[in-house]
Amino acid sequence: MSNIPQLISLNQACEITSLSRTMINRLRSEGRFPMAVSLGEKRIAFCRDEVATWVEARIAEREVA
Repeated sequence: MSNIPQLISLNQACEITSLSRTMINRLRSEGRFPMAVSLGEKRIAFCRDEVATWVEARIAEREVA
């Protein structure tokens, strides 16, 4: 069971990244944020590890710049 990716809601992704829903959706439309997983007609989620990796990449970019 521990190998199953953990899914998080859009609101949880907002909390982790400190970004608004609008900004996450903009980044998604530009292909600059992890892809969402469709859970139903009006429900999406994100893989927690992918969002964490995205945050780590933003931190790494800061350190290089």
